[in-house]
Amino acid sequence: MTGMTENLSTELSDGEFAARLAQQAGAILLDIRAAGELAGKALGQAGDEAANAFICNAIRTYRPDDALLSEEEKDNPARCDRSRVWIVDPVDGTREYGEARSDWAVHVGLAVDGAASLGAVALPGLDGGVVLRSDEPRSLPAAPDRPRMVVSRTRPAAEAVAVAELLGAELVPMGSAGAKAMAVVRGEAEIYLHSGGQYEWDNCAPVAVAEAHGLFCSRIDGSPLHYNRRDPYLPDLLICRPEWTGRVFAALGKP
Repeated sequence: MTGMTENLSTELSDGEFAARLAQQAGAILLDIRAAGELAGKALGQAGDEAANAFICNAIRTYRPDDALLSEEEKDNPARCDRSRVWIVDPVDGTREYGEARSDWAVHVGLAVDGAASLGAVALPGLDGGVVLRSDEPRSLPAAPDRPRMVVSRTRPAAEAVAVAELLGAELVPMGSAGAKAMAVVRGEAEIYLHSGGQYEWDNCAPVAVAEAHGLFCSRIDGSPLHYNRRDPYLPDLLICRPEWTGRVFAALGKP
């Protein structure tokens, strides 16, 4: 793992730094899985620990003045007094990773003064691996007339199912939050509506990437998403194509 940090430095831009962390953590996770020594929950736990150690050690080494919030680290409330905080999820979709599925992600986000200002989301399970970055946005592909809505493959939120019915949307079951958000960025869906409970590390990096690509992001009541709060629980989220925002809120009964 030590050798993986050889191409990191304090001279990298935040965007390049985040992208390299996400990509290299993904490579570590794939190596652990390919070894074939673990499976299921044990594999997920080992992957979480290794990816978290790599990402957090790199941030503390190369961004020592910044704060850190990770799903796999004990929270330090002192972060709330800092302007810049890295918000990371070493394995978003541990279950999918442990089951050798492709719909899991690595999140490396940077919140500045409470806003998701920068992020990189790696999708290592896809062929060749993919890293989507807020500092390198791509054009959104053309959308079909009938919208597609990504939902949890195991427990679709009632609000999402109800909105899909009102919009005539096709439901697309998928695993992790990052995979679902990036499906909208990649043009595989138009709407990601979630109301089943998340934390800041579940969506900080995905929101930064989605916003940079021109997507609309907010709470499902239309209020802004705020990060680096003392309580990192962030229960709901909407990421969607701008042309569908008004119709989604109308289906939710919002003005």
